Amino acid sequence: MDELLSLDLDIVDTSHRQLERETSSEFTRKTTEIALHGPASNGAESEPNALVGRGEDVIYDADHHETLDRTGLPEGITGTYTLRSFSAHLEDLDLFPSDTPSRPDFAEYRQWAFESAALDLALQQAGTSLGEVIGRERSPLRFVASTRLGEPPTTERVEAFRAIDADLEYKLDPTPAWSTELIEDLASMDVVRILDLKGQYEGTDVDVPGDPARYRQLVEAFPDAVLEDPEVREATRPVLEAEDVRSRLSWDAIIHGVADVEALPWEPEWLNIKPSRFGSIESLLETIAHCEREGITCYGGGQFELGVGRGQIQLLASLYYPAAPNDVAPGAYNDPEIGADLPSSPLEPPAASPGFRWT
Repeated sequence: MDELLSLDLDIVDTSHRQLERETSSEFTRKTTEIALHGPASNGAESEPNALVGRGEDVIYDADHHETLDRTGLPEGITGTYTLRSFSAHLEDLDLFPSDTPSRPDFAEYRQWAFESAALDLALQQAGTSLGEVIGRERSPLRFVASTRLGEPPTTERVEAFRAIDADLEYKLDPTPAWSTELIEDLASMDVVRILDLKGQYEGTDVDVPGDPARYRQLVEAFPDAVLEDPEVREATRPVLEAEDVRSRLSWDAIIHGVADVEALPWEPEWLNIKPSRFGSIESLLETIAHCEREGITCYGGGQFELGVGRGQIQLLASLYYPAAPNDVAPGAYNDPEIGADLPSSPLEPPAASPGFRWT
């Protein structure tokens, strides 16, 4: 990691663009793609804006993107750094000069947008790729499709995907509206690899309070599925503490660094890695290294990225945990209408090129 964080970085200008798309979860997704411009590695002999590093701000509150688009990026970004010193510089900047983050983790999302753009630019300026610097090869990337089942929930969307690709696997979000019949139908397909219980969210539109009876039903219906983000309280502990259940528990919303992993109620065996939650490159890679040392299985997670961010999380998964049930399916899987020519899992990695990009 030291070699990566020591890469030189020369930023001479910045720009941004807002992205927008309707999603299968019935909301309009907005993100902002951050661009950092700089010279090529031959410095003064190249055009000042010869290279562009890109990252994506995946904050869910559309108002933050509207404000950023209206007022522009923060001042004080340009300059000469290493990746490590640029990260420290960001800590001293106000990345929300015209508003205040409506959720604490949104500050990390915005920091990651700048850090990932800086990583992309620094690697280009060094004429190398992430895999070359960290000494890892891109591998075929297994992914699962994450989708909601509608209101009222049905298997219709899963069946539509299965008509195109019978081998596709899924990460699903059980809700209180799931009927016993729906659970039995999904279980009979044997395609659900992760159940996101949404029990660790607070104050969001996707919170699902932990119900011990429902947890027990899901545990029994899907005996091999990873169980992500259960709510841990006195009523749910008897279900979660069973040995065959604890070995399937995974964590996502509360993981922002190694300290959060070490603070979990039980030693984890699974972890959902969403790079934007970590804020910095250093925190992300420290956490992945910790998991590798401790034998914790990681899998990639997405945030409805619309731009370069999707490819970046696919690249990380391809380098670090390619065989895991990665929730990093190509963006077309999030479209309201299901296309007939969706890419299949595993994705074959494109040839590496300088920068922090999947393609």
